[in-house]
Amino acid sequence: MSLWTSLEPASTTVAPGDTTTVRLNVRNTGDVVDEFSFVPVGDVAPYVTVEPSSIRLFPGTTGTLQLTFAPPRTPDATAGPHPYGVQIVPTEQTDSTTVTEGNITFTPFTEVRTELVPPTVRGRFRGRPKLAIDNLGNTSLTASLSGSDNGDSLSYELTPASVQIEPGRAAFVDAKLKPRQIIWLGQKQERPYTLALQRSGTTPLGTDGTYVQRGFLPLWVATLLSILLALAITLAVLWFAYQPALRSLAKEIPQSAAASSIPTAESPAPPSLPSAEPPAPAPSVSVSKSAPEPEKDGDGGAGGGGGEKEEAPPEPQENTAAVAVTALNERSPGRHICYRAYVRSTGWQDPVCDGLPSGTEGQSRPIESINIAVSGTNGMSANGYIEKTDWEPAWKGADNLKDLYIGAPDKGVFMRGLAISIGEGSVCVTTLVATQGWHEKACTDPGGYKFGGTLSPDLSLDALKLIV
Repeated sequence: MSLWTSLEPASTTVAPGDTTTVRLNVRNTGDVVDEFSFVPVGDVAPYVTVEPSSIRLFPGTTGTLQLTFAPPRTPDATAGPHPYGVQIVPTEQTDSTTVTEGNITFTPFTEVRTELVPPTVRGRFRGRPKLAIDNLGNTSLTASLSGSDNGDSLSYELTPASVQIEPGRAAFVDAKLKPRQIIWLGQKQERPYTLALQRSGTTPLGTDGTYVQRGFLPLWVATLLSILLALAITLAVLWFAYQPALRSLAKEIPQSAAASSIPTAESPAPPSLPSAEPPAPAPSVSVSKSAPEPEKDGDGGAGGGGGEKEEAPPEPQENTAAVAVTALNERSPGRHICYRAYVRSTGWQDPVCDGLPSGTEGQSRPIESINIAVSGTNGMSANGYIEKTDWEPAWKGADNLKDLYIGAPDKGVFMRGLAISIGEGSVCVTTLVATQGWHEKACTDPGGYKFGGTLSPDLSLDALKLIV
């Protein structure tokens, strides 16, 4: 070996984002003039600059070089000691290549970035944002999480409640926000909140978001229902006030009884009047005793116009979910739910109840609409998740034993899922999604709603089961 080297200092410290220098002394101990080149090696080599990169020395002379260390302020510059080396290659005696080694320590720094995705969530009963946490420091991050808001109007469920993130990595925390009071009727309300990241011995790092709580029934729906109710009452009053007078074959009642029963002489007769004998039924039934007997011809038939008129048969009633749940409730009073699916190219299926499947399986025939009715649950509400348009414009509600429809039959769009809520107790949903098979049964908390189906825009809801 014809070379002597030394580092001044042999060990040093630098903060990521700053620089420091080390001197390298080199002496040619050989007996010939030689030129030496210098190449940094090791994990920190990308952060080292050697000036000059080569030096020419006569025998017995010494040269000095400067090593500049400039680690970036990134997670790649991991905190702690790092060995490094400088390879010295002589030009004349290449077999005498050597490596001079030293040690440098990167000091730790902490940098955390948080973001709510999305920053604003909307819902009637809950919101589900995600908190993204990026560890941009060069040390491991350990922290706990909590939520808060002015007025304590929300409750928070954070999963996980604490995180440990390596340098340069990220983690996501699922947050479930629940309002402590439900807005049954009225305008939506904005509720600002903060999710805080707490590291030991430091000030909490807060991330602000907004939960927009919607009313269960929007104000315009309540106004519309009030208008419709007023119109219905008005039509009912007009119907009973101006119904056509009927020709009665009953005996004439005394004037005193008529005066006590009829407000004015111009008013039409009410449906029933007090009399000594019951009023005569319609002409299609046998007439009362006061009516004259018809003359009979030689064949024994009634004269003057033939026999009695036959009544038209009633139109068949559609077999809806309300018809099915009413019949089931009469046989077994209590909590029941009946439903039927409108299947593409097939139409409405017969209703099924209490957990039986409705729809098709393995036939590539999506559901376009669903008809639901309940008993013993204090009513229900539902909304359809539709192809191309996502959620329907508004939730639909129905009382016990009443039909509720979601979706749009024969419109060329299929349903991707549904959300359902009942007035009392819990409702469970099981759905069959195209290419995915049957999903696991999911049940609501009392007073909450449950979604069943898929959020994928290309997959359809093919079958479902409901139970209360």
